[in-house]
Amino acid sequence: MARIDYEVIVAGGGLGGSTLARALAERGARVLIVEREEQFKDRVRGEGMLPWGVAEARALGIYELLRNAGAWEVRWWTRYFGSTLRERRDLVATTPARTGCLDFYHPAMQSGLLEAAEASGVGVRRGTAIVGVIPGNPPAVRILGGRHEEQLYARLVIGADGRNSKVRASAGFVVHRDPRRLVVAGILHEGLQIPEDAVQYISRPSIGQGALVFPIGQRRFRSYFVYRTQGAIRPLSGRRHIGDFVAACVETGVPPAWYEGAEVAGPLAAFDGADAWVDCPYRDGIVLVGDAAAASDPTWGCGLSLTLRDVRVLRDQLLTTTDWPAAADAYATEHDGYYSALHRLEDWLTVLMYEMGPDADARRARVLPRFAEDPSRAPDFPGLGPDSPSDEAARRRFFAEDLCD
Repeated sequence: MARIDYEVIVAGGGLGGSTLARALAERGARVLIVEREEQFKDRVRGEGMLPWGVAEARALGIYELLRNAGAWEVRWWTRYFGSTLRERRDLVATTPARTGCLDFYHPAMQSGLLEAAEASGVGVRRGTAIVGVIPGNPPAVRILGGRHEEQLYARLVIGADGRNSKVRASAGFVVHRDPRRLVVAGILHEGLQIPEDAVQYISRPSIGQGALVFPIGQRRFRSYFVYRTQGAIRPLSGRRHIGDFVAACVETGVPPAWYEGAEVAGPLAAFDGADAWVDCPYRDGIVLVGDAAAASDPTWGCGLSLTLRDVRVLRDQLLTTTDWPAAADAYATEHDGYYSALHRLEDWLTVLMYEMGPDADARRARVLPRFAEDPSRAPDFPGLGPDSPSDEAARRRFFAEDLCD
Protein backbone atom coordinates (compact mmCIF):
# COMPACT_ATOMS: atom_id res chain seq x y z
CA MET A 1 0.00 0.00 0.00
CA ALA A 2 1.27 3.46 -0.92
CA ARG A 3 2.36 5.72 1.91
CA ILE A 4 -0.23 8.30 2.98
CA ASP A 5 0.77 11.04 5.44
CA TYR A 6 -2.52 12.98 5.29
CA GLU A 7 -5.80 12.40 3.56
CA VAL A 8 -5.78 16.01 2.34
CA ILE A 9 -2.95 18.54 2.07
CA VAL A 10 -4.09 22.10 1.40
CA ALA A 11 -1.78 24.76 -0.02
CA GLY A 12 -2.90 28.11 1.37
CA GLY A 13 -4.60 29.06 4.62
CA GLY A 14 -6.86 31.80 3.28
CA LEU A 15 -10.62 31.89 2.73
CA GLY A 16 -10.84 28.80 0.52
CA GLY A 17 -8.11 26.67 2.05
CA SER A 18 -9.09 27.15 5.69
CA THR A 19 -12.81 26.73 5.01
CA LEU A 20 -12.36 23.48 3.07
CA ALA A 21 -9.82 22.07 5.51
CA ARG A 22 -12.10 22.74 8.48
CA ALA A 23 -15.13 21.21 6.73
CA LEU A 24 -13.26 17.99 5.94
CA ALA A 25 -11.57 17.73 9.34
CA GLU A 26 -14.93 18.07 11.09
CA ARG A 27 -16.00 14.94 9.23
CA GLY A 28 -12.99 12.92 10.30
CA ALA A 29 -10.39 13.56 7.61
CA ARG A 30 -6.75 14.08 8.57
CA VAL A 31 -5.87 17.42 6.96
CA LEU A 32 -2.76 19.59 6.77
CA ILE A 33 -2.65 23.25 5.73
CA VAL A 34 0.65 24.61 4.44
CA GLU A 35 0.70 28.42 4.72
CA ARG A 36 3.76 30.36 3.65
CA GLU A 37 3.02 33.53 5.64
CA GLU A 38 3.93 33.65 9.32
CA GLN A 39 1.69 36.69 9.79
CA PHE A 40 -1.08 37.80 7.44
CA LYS A 41 -0.44 41.30 6.06
CA ASP A 42 -2.65 43.91 4.46
CA ARG A 43 -2.56 43.85 0.68
CA VAL A 44 -4.91 45.19 -1.96
CA ARG A 45 -7.46 42.49 -2.77
CA GLY A 46 -11.18 41.87 -2.69
CA GLU A 47 -12.86 42.42 0.65
CA GLY A 48 -16.52 42.58 -0.34
CA MET A 49 -18.56 39.36 -0.53
CA LEU A 50 -21.74 39.62 -2.59
CA PRO A 51 -25.03 38.16 -1.31
CA TRP A 52 -24.76 35.00 -3.43
CA GLY A 53 -21.39 34.38 -1.77
CA VAL A 54 -22.86 35.08 1.67
CA ALA A 55 -25.33 32.26 0.96
CA GLU A 56 -22.33 29.98 0.31
CA ALA A 57 -20.70 31.12 3.56
CA ARG A 58 -23.83 30.15 5.45
CA ALA A 59 -23.98 26.76 3.72
CA LEU A 60 -20.36 26.16 4.73
CA GLY A 61 -20.97 27.15 8.34
CA ILE A 62 -18.50 30.06 8.38
CA TYR A 63 -20.87 33.02 8.47
CA GLU A 64 -20.64 33.45 12.24
CA LEU A 65 -16.88 32.86 12.13
CA LEU A 66 -16.57 35.74 9.69
CA ARG A 67 -18.76 37.95 11.84
CA ASN A 68 -16.68 37.09 14.89
CA ALA A 69 -13.56 38.08 12.91
CA GLY A 70 -15.03 41.53 12.34
CA ALA A 71 -16.95 41.11 9.08
CA TRP A 72 -19.32 44.01 8.42
CA GLU A 73 -22.86 43.56 7.08
CA VAL A 74 -23.78 46.08 4.38
CA ARG A 75 -27.45 46.30 3.42
CA TRP A 76 -27.51 48.76 0.53
CA TRP A 77 -26.06 48.81 -2.99
CA THR A 78 -25.85 52.39 -4.29
CA ARG A 79 -25.08 53.05 -7.95
CA TYR A 80 -24.23 56.33 -9.68
CA PHE A 81 -23.58 57.29 -13.29
CA GLY A 82 -21.08 60.07 -12.81
CA SER A 83 -22.51 62.18 -10.00
CA THR A 84 -26.13 61.16 -10.71
CA LEU A 85 -27.72 58.61 -8.35
CA ARG A 86 -29.37 55.86 -10.39
CA GLU A 87 -30.13 53.13 -7.85
CA ARG A 88 -30.28 52.51 -4.12
CA ARG A 89 -31.01 48.82 -3.73
CA ASP A 90 -32.01 47.10 -0.50
CA LEU A 91 -30.10 43.83 -0.86
CA VAL A 92 -31.78 42.19 2.11
CA ALA A 93 -35.21 42.76 0.60
CA THR A 94 -34.34 41.96 -3.03
CA THR A 95 -31.84 39.08 -3.17
CA PRO A 96 -32.72 35.37 -3.01
CA ALA A 97 -30.52 34.90 0.06
CA ARG A 98 -32.21 37.86 1.80
CA THR A 99 -28.84 39.21 2.87
CA GLY A 100 -26.59 42.15 2.19
CA CYS A 101 -22.90 42.11 1.36
CA LEU A 102 -20.44 40.86 3.95
CA ASP A 103 -17.25 42.93 3.91
CA PHE A 104 -14.13 42.37 5.97
CA TYR A 105 -10.51 43.26 6.56
CA HIS A 106 -8.67 40.44 4.81
CA PRO A 107 -5.94 39.67 7.40
CA ALA A 108 -8.54 39.42 10.18
CA MET A 109 -10.65 37.05 8.06
CA GLN A 110 -7.64 34.85 7.27
CA SER A 111 -6.53 34.66 10.89
CA GLY A 112 -10.02 33.88 12.15
CA LEU A 113 -10.67 31.08 9.67
CA LEU A 114 -7.21 29.53 10.03
CA GLU A 115 -7.59 29.49 13.82
CA ALA A 116 -11.01 27.85 13.45
CA ALA A 117 -9.54 25.20 11.14
CA GLU A 118 -6.78 24.45 13.65
CA ALA A 119 -9.33 24.21 16.46
CA SER A 120 -11.19 21.62 14.38
CA GLY A 121 -8.14 19.37 14.26
CA VAL A 122 -6.44 20.60 11.09
CA GLY A 123 -2.65 20.49 11.20
CA VAL A 124 -1.13 23.84 10.26
CA ARG A 125 2.43 24.60 9.17
CA ARG A 126 3.07 28.34 8.88
CA GLY A 127 6.13 29.94 7.38
CA THR A 128 6.40 26.90 5.13
CA ALA A 129 6.51 27.00 1.35
CA ILE A 130 5.37 24.40 -1.15
CA VAL A 131 8.20 24.13 -3.64
CA GLY A 132 6.59 21.54 -5.86
CA VAL A 133 3.85 18.96 -6.26
CA ILE A 134 3.98 15.53 -7.86
CA PRO A 135 0.69 14.41 -9.42
CA GLY A 136 -0.07 10.73 -9.09
CA ASN A 137 -1.75 8.05 -7.03
CA PRO A 138 -1.08 9.18 -4.39
CA PRO A 139 0.01 12.76 -5.15
CA ALA A 140 2.84 14.33 -3.17
CA VAL A 141 3.96 17.81 -2.14
CA ARG A 142 7.48 19.02 -1.52
CA ILE A 143 7.55 21.57 1.28
CA LEU A 144 10.33 23.76 2.62
CA GLY A 145 10.37 25.05 6.18
CA GLY A 146 13.56 26.87 7.05
CA ARG A 147 16.32 24.87 5.33
CA HIS A 148 14.61 21.51 5.59
CA GLU A 149 12.78 20.06 2.58
CA GLU A 150 10.24 17.29 3.09
CA GLN A 151 8.03 15.22 0.80
CA LEU A 152 4.54 14.33 2.00
CA TYR A 153 1.85 12.13 0.42
CA ALA A 154 -1.93 12.54 0.52
CA ARG A 155 -5.07 11.14 -1.05
CA LEU A 156 -5.73 14.61 -2.42
CA VAL A 157 -3.75 17.84 -2.73
CA ILE A 158 -5.74 21.09 -2.81
CA GLY A 159 -4.26 24.17 -4.46
CA ALA A 160 -5.90 27.12 -2.68
CA ASP A 161 -2.86 29.34 -3.11
CA GLY A 162 -4.20 32.17 -5.20
CA ARG A 163 -3.92 33.61 -8.67
CA ASN A 164 -0.15 32.94 -8.82
CA SER A 165 -0.60 29.37 -7.60
CA LYS A 166 2.60 27.38 -7.12
CA VAL A 167 0.57 24.18 -7.04
CA ARG A 168 -1.03 24.96 -10.40
CA ALA A 169 2.29 25.73 -12.07
CA SER A 170 4.11 22.75 -10.60
CA ALA A 171 1.32 20.33 -11.52
CA GLY A 172 1.40 21.47 -15.15
CA PHE A 173 -2.08 22.94 -15.52
CA VAL A 174 -2.45 25.12 -18.63
CA VAL A 175 -3.56 28.65 -17.76
CA HIS A 176 -5.77 30.67 -20.13
CA ARG A 177 -5.85 34.46 -19.87
CA ASP A 178 -8.11 37.12 -21.31
CA PRO A 179 -6.57 40.07 -23.15
CA ARG A 180 -5.76 42.97 -20.84
CA ARG A 181 -8.64 45.44 -20.78
CA LEU A 182 -9.06 46.81 -17.26
CA VAL A 183 -6.81 47.69 -14.35
CA VAL A 184 -8.03 47.83 -10.75
CA ALA A 185 -6.25 50.03 -8.19
CA GLY A 186 -7.15 49.84 -4.51
CA ILE A 187 -6.39 51.51 -1.21
CA LEU A 188 -7.61 51.42 2.40
CA HIS A 189 -9.12 54.63 3.80
CA GLU A 190 -10.24 55.54 7.29
CA GLY A 191 -12.93 58.11 7.91
CA LEU A 192 -14.50 58.63 4.48
CA GLN A 193 -17.51 60.92 4.77
CA ILE A 194 -20.08 58.33 3.69
CA PRO A 195 -22.41 55.88 5.47
CA GLU A 196 -21.13 52.45 6.47
CA ASP A 197 -24.32 50.67 5.42
CA ALA A 198 -23.88 50.87 1.63
CA VAL A 199 -21.53 49.83 -1.13
CA GLN A 200 -20.93 52.79 -3.44
CA TYR A 201 -20.49 52.11 -7.17
CA ILE A 202 -19.75 55.07 -9.40
CA SER A 203 -19.28 54.59 -13.14
CA ARG A 204 -18.52 56.97 -15.97
CA PRO A 205 -18.68 54.79 -19.07
CA SER A 206 -17.93 57.58 -21.54
CA ILE A 207 -14.33 57.73 -20.25
CA GLY A 208 -14.04 54.03 -19.35
CA GLN A 209 -13.71 54.52 -15.58
CA GLY A 210 -15.38 53.28 -12.42
CA ALA A 211 -14.95 53.56 -8.66
CA LEU A 212 -16.21 51.35 -5.84
CA VAL A 213 -16.13 51.78 -2.08
CA PHE A 214 -16.75 48.91 0.35
CA PRO A 215 -17.14 49.72 4.06
CA ILE A 216 -15.36 47.07 6.15
CA GLY A 217 -16.19 48.32 9.65
CA GLN A 218 -14.56 50.60 12.24
CA ARG A 219 -14.88 53.54 9.80
CA ARG A 220 -12.57 51.80 7.33
CA PHE A 221 -13.30 51.62 3.61
CA ARG A 222 -11.59 49.71 0.82
CA SER A 223 -11.70 52.00 -2.21
CA TYR A 224 -11.12 50.84 -5.79
CA PHE A 225 -10.63 52.67 -9.06
CA VAL A 226 -11.15 50.81 -12.37
CA TYR A 227 -9.71 52.05 -15.63
CA ARG A 228 -8.87 50.82 -19.09
CA THR A 229 -5.39 49.61 -19.95
CA GLN A 230 -5.56 51.19 -23.40
CA GLY A 231 -4.35 54.75 -23.16
CA ALA A 232 -3.79 54.52 -19.39
CA ILE A 233 -1.27 57.09 -18.16
CA ARG A 234 -1.63 56.71 -14.41
CA PRO A 235 0.75 54.26 -12.66
CA LEU A 236 -1.50 54.01 -9.62
CA SER A 237 0.76 52.11 -7.22
CA GLY A 238 2.73 53.37 -4.26
CA ARG A 239 2.18 56.22 -1.81
CA ARG A 240 3.39 58.92 -4.19
CA HIS A 241 0.32 58.27 -6.37
CA ILE A 242 -2.33 58.53 -3.64
CA GLY A 243 -3.28 62.01 -4.84
CA ASP A 244 -3.60 60.70 -8.39
CA PHE A 245 -5.88 57.91 -7.15
CA VAL A 246 -8.22 60.35 -5.42
CA ALA A 247 -8.20 62.71 -8.40
CA ALA A 248 -9.11 59.84 -10.74
CA CYS A 249 -12.02 58.82 -8.52
CA VAL A 250 -13.26 62.42 -8.42
CA GLU A 251 -12.99 62.60 -12.21
CA THR A 252 -15.18 59.49 -12.36
CA GLY A 253 -17.87 61.16 -10.25
CA VAL A 254 -16.97 60.57 -6.59
CA PRO A 255 -17.83 63.72 -4.61
CA PRO A 256 -14.64 65.38 -3.30
CA ALA A 257 -16.37 65.85 0.06
CA TRP A 258 -16.15 62.10 0.66
CA TYR A 259 -12.39 62.43 1.17
CA GLU A 260 -12.44 65.40 3.55
CA GLY A 261 -10.61 64.43 6.72
CA ALA A 262 -10.03 60.86 5.52
CA GLU A 263 -6.70 59.15 6.13
CA VAL A 264 -4.88 56.47 4.15
CA ALA A 265 -4.52 53.32 6.25
CA GLY A 266 -3.05 50.83 3.78
CA PRO A 267 -0.99 50.44 0.63
CA LEU A 268 -2.01 51.64 -2.83
CA ALA A 269 -1.54 49.01 -5.52
CA ALA A 270 -2.90 48.25 -8.98
CA PHE A 271 -3.32 44.92 -10.70
CA ASP A 272 -4.51 43.53 -14.01
CA GLY A 273 -8.21 42.74 -14.10
CA ALA A 274 -8.07 40.12 -16.87
CA ASP A 275 -9.51 36.69 -16.04
CA ALA A 276 -7.09 33.76 -15.72
CA TRP A 277 -8.40 30.20 -15.50
CA VAL A 278 -7.75 26.53 -16.18
CA ASP A 279 -10.06 24.11 -17.94
CA CYS A 280 -10.94 21.25 -15.59
CA PRO A 281 -9.24 22.16 -12.28
CA TYR A 282 -8.49 18.54 -11.37
CA ARG A 283 -5.89 16.07 -12.57
CA ASP A 284 -4.03 13.14 -11.00
CA GLY A 285 -4.82 13.87 -7.38
CA ILE A 286 -4.44 17.68 -7.60
CA VAL A 287 -7.50 19.94 -7.23
CA LEU A 288 -7.55 23.73 -7.65
CA VAL A 289 -10.05 26.04 -5.93
CA GLY A 290 -10.57 29.79 -5.78
CA ASP A 291 -8.24 32.05 -7.74
CA ALA A 292 -5.94 29.10 -8.48
CA ALA A 293 -8.76 27.57 -10.52
CA ALA A 294 -10.25 30.78 -11.95
CA ALA A 295 -9.42 34.36 -11.04
CA SER A 296 -12.35 36.44 -12.23
CA ASP A 297 -12.08 40.13 -13.08
CA PRO A 298 -12.17 41.92 -9.68
CA THR A 299 -14.02 44.81 -11.31
CA TRP A 300 -17.21 42.83 -10.73
CA GLY A 301 -16.47 41.73 -7.16
CA CYS A 302 -17.20 38.01 -7.48
CA GLY A 303 -13.85 36.50 -6.47
CA LEU A 304 -14.63 35.74 -2.82
CA SER A 305 -18.06 34.36 -3.68
CA LEU A 306 -16.62 32.20 -6.46
CA THR A 307 -14.05 30.77 -4.04
CA LEU A 308 -16.75 29.72 -1.59
CA ARG A 309 -18.85 28.22 -4.40
CA ASP A 310 -15.80 26.09 -5.30
CA VAL A 311 -15.30 25.01 -1.69
CA ARG A 312 -18.95 24.13 -1.12
CA VAL A 313 -19.22 22.13 -4.36
CA LEU A 314 -15.96 20.24 -3.74
CA ARG A 315 -16.87 19.57 -0.11
CA ASP A 316 -20.26 18.19 -1.07
CA GLN A 317 -18.78 15.94 -3.74
CA LEU A 318 -16.08 14.55 -1.43
CA LEU A 319 -18.58 13.80 1.31
CA THR A 320 -20.92 11.82 -0.94
CA THR A 321 -18.47 9.07 -1.98
CA THR A 322 -15.24 7.31 -1.07
CA ASP A 323 -14.20 7.55 -4.73
CA TRP A 324 -12.39 10.87 -4.43
CA PRO A 325 -11.06 10.98 -8.02
CA ALA A 326 -14.66 10.71 -9.24
CA ALA A 327 -15.74 13.36 -6.75
CA ALA A 328 -12.97 15.72 -7.86
CA ASP A 329 -13.89 15.15 -11.51
CA ALA A 330 -17.51 15.98 -10.73
CA TYR A 331 -16.43 19.17 -8.95
CA ALA A 332 -14.26 20.20 -11.90
CA THR A 333 -17.13 19.71 -14.34
CA GLU A 334 -19.52 21.73 -12.21
CA HIS A 335 -16.91 24.44 -11.64
CA ASP A 336 -16.33 24.84 -15.37
CA GLY A 337 -20.06 25.36 -15.87
CA TYR A 338 -20.64 28.12 -13.33
CA TYR A 339 -17.31 29.83 -13.95
CA SER A 340 -18.00 29.93 -17.71
CA ALA A 341 -21.38 31.53 -17.02
CA LEU A 342 -19.79 34.12 -14.75
CA HIS A 343 -17.10 34.82 -17.35
CA ARG A 344 -19.70 35.46 -20.06
CA LEU A 345 -21.70 37.81 -17.86
CA GLU A 346 -18.61 39.77 -16.84
CA ASP A 347 -17.64 40.16 -20.48
CA TRP A 348 -21.06 41.60 -21.38
CA LEU A 349 -20.83 44.09 -18.53
CA THR A 350 -17.29 45.10 -19.44
CA VAL A 351 -18.26 45.71 -23.06
CA LEU A 352 -21.27 47.77 -22.00
CA MET A 353 -19.73 49.83 -19.20
CA TYR A 354 -16.05 50.24 -20.12
CA GLU A 355 -15.73 50.29 -23.91
CA MET A 356 -15.31 53.78 -25.37
CA GLY A 357 -16.05 55.50 -28.65
CA PRO A 358 -19.10 56.32 -30.79
CA ASP A 359 -20.23 52.70 -31.18
CA ALA A 360 -19.98 52.09 -27.43
CA ASP A 361 -21.89 55.30 -26.70
CA ALA A 362 -24.62 54.28 -29.14
CA ARG A 363 -24.81 50.84 -27.54
CA ARG A 364 -25.30 52.38 -24.08
CA ALA A 365 -27.90 54.79 -25.45
CA ARG A 366 -29.87 51.78 -26.68
CA VAL A 367 -29.34 49.44 -23.71
CA LEU A 368 -29.36 51.52 -20.53
CA PRO A 369 -32.88 52.96 -20.97
CA ARG A 370 -34.15 49.39 -21.43
CA PHE A 371 -32.54 48.45 -18.09
CA ALA A 372 -34.34 51.37 -16.45
CA GLU A 373 -37.66 50.18 -17.88
CA ASP A 374 -37.04 46.51 -17.08
CA PRO A 375 -34.21 45.75 -14.58
CA SER A 376 -34.52 42.01 -15.28
CA ARG A 377 -32.67 42.61 -18.55
CA ALA A 378 -29.45 43.08 -16.56
CA PRO A 379 -27.81 40.14 -14.74
CA ASP A 380 -28.30 40.24 -10.99
CA PHE A 381 -24.63 40.04 -10.03
CA PRO A 382 -25.11 40.76 -6.32
CA GLY A 383 -27.99 38.36 -5.89
CA LEU A 384 -27.41 35.55 -8.39
CA GLY A 385 -23.86 35.78 -9.72
CA PRO A 386 -23.32 32.94 -12.22
CA ASP A 387 -26.88 31.70 -11.73
CA SER A 388 -28.14 34.67 -13.75
CA PRO A 389 -29.21 33.58 -17.26
CA SER A 390 -26.25 33.70 -19.65
CA ASP A 391 -27.36 31.85 -22.77
CA GLU A 392 -27.71 33.42 -26.22
CA ALA A 393 -31.27 34.55 -25.55
CA ALA A 394 -30.09 36.29 -22.38
CA ARG A 395 -27.24 37.95 -24.28
CA ARG A 396 -29.59 39.30 -26.93
CA ARG A 397 -31.93 40.56 -24.23
CA PHE A 398 -29.05 42.16 -22.33
CA PHE A 399 -27.92 44.12 -25.39
CA ALA A 400 -31.55 44.89 -26.40
CA GLU A 401 -31.02 43.01 -29.68
CA ASP A 402 -34.34 41.24 -29.15
CA LEU A 403 -36.09 44.53 -29.82
CA CYS A 404 -34.62 44.58 -33.32
CA ASP A 405 -36.30 41.31 -34.36
